[in-house]
Amino acid sequence: MSLVQTVDQIEYPESDGMPLGETDLHRDWMFRILEILRLRYRGQRVYLASDLLVYYEEGDLTKFVVPDDFVVKDCEPGRRRTFKIWEEGKGPDVVFEVTSRGSRREDQETKPELYAALGVKEYFSYDPTADYLRPPLQGYRLERGRYARIEPDEAGVLRCEELDISLRLEEGELVMCDGRSGDVLRTEAEAERMARDAERTARDAAEAARDAAESRAAELEAELQRLREELKGGPRDE
Repeated sequence: MSLVQTVDQIEYPESDGMPLGETDLHRDWMFRILEILRLRYRGQRVYLASDLLVYYEEGDLTKFVVPDDFVVKDCEPGRRRTFKIWEEGKGPDVVFEVTSRGSRREDQETKPELYAALGVKEYFSYDPTADYLRPPLQGYRLERGRYARIEPDEAGVLRCEELDISLRLEEGELVMCDGRSGDVLRTEAEAERMARDAERTARDAAEAARDAAESRAAELEAELQRLREELKGGPRDE
């Protein structure tokens, strides 16, 4: 029996042994970005993942990177244990990193260089605490094999061209909007909650309008009855 393991027989680890996120806040934002993108791309041929090992050299178990969130367009959705670029035929188009104290250097130095080499077209870093990035929201776009900083507009908005999404901060929190409509992108749970709130508001408004109409009708009926009484008890001819 041959002791040489073939490329096809290699088992690629599914964990890098590192904890998922550094704090509850960072984990929450990793998952929230993923859920926002899941709702946006539901039913489309787009693969989305968070904290998944991305292997980029077949046969080498050390050649991997673990983005916090990434998007692969024109790629079959569905569950994967790892993402192997040579099997998929392409790598991530856009990556999002939620920067923390432990990941600051990697997010700003190591990963951008690797992502550029892998052809990741756009790369965004967000620091929800504003302690480790200045500014706390940064974006980069691949130009001639290297990343160039995406400059914000006068309102501080960064544009993700690959996903047609705008990104900005409101009171330190990341807000993602549709690039055409300007509508704020939300998770499914947030969208459902807003729909329920809108339905409740509409129902309350309808009930208030109905109550007001009934009250006004009662006032008019009372006034009409008063006029009738006046006519009945009016002055008699002498």
